[in-house]
Amino acid sequence: MKTRFVRGADTRQRIMQVAADLFHKQGVRATSPDQIIEASGTGKGQFYHYFKSKGGLTHAVLQTYLEAIKAGSAPVNYEIASWQDLEQWFLAQVELQKSFALTRGCPFGTVGNEVTENDELIRQDLSLIFEVIRNKLAAFFIREKARGRLAEGASEDGMADFCIAAIQGAMLLGKIKRDSKPAETTVREALTHLRGYAVTRGRRRAASR
Repeated sequence: MKTRFVRGADTRQRIMQVAADLFHKQGVRATSPDQIIEASGTGKGQFYHYFKSKGGLTHAVLQTYLEAIKAGSAPVNYEIASWQDLEQWFLAQVELQKSFALTRGCPFGTVGNEVTENDELIRQDLSLIFEVIRNKLAAFFIREKARGRLAEGASEDGMADFCIAAIQGAMLLGKIKRDSKPAETTVREALTHLRGYAVTRGRRRAASR
């Protein structure tokens, strides 16, 4: 019984891994259950045993992304403790895109671009993923402001939203142009903008007089 359970968990995981790769590569709508079944080496009965529909599978894949981000096991590190970490957060996503020869964008953004008014569960999944990422980014800016290292007028939540929008746009440019330079330029400009809110030691002394 235990062996069967382990085998079943492996089968489910294999289906999800293949689906995640295909969704990232070509989008959810262009990926059929038959493609996933063939690529994962499983059967139709197994597919529908673990996932009642492609929508159910998409939900499971997005939940896996969410748990990886929360657990710190995602390919990109979302735990930001310094400006250097923030820079690495941006660059790591560009490097991940380069590993696919600029043929793919953000895995979440790729799914999000296809969401319609009929995909409420998927929209909620994506919204939660971006909310968790936003909160992790905002937490860094909140800590910086509490330490007097961020301008009083800076909006921590607004800066976090800007980070997400900037990297999504950068990766979209990279995918469209098949060139990392526009994405890298966007990242540099985004970091310059964000650092404009940082308060240096000299500025802190002047402000305290």
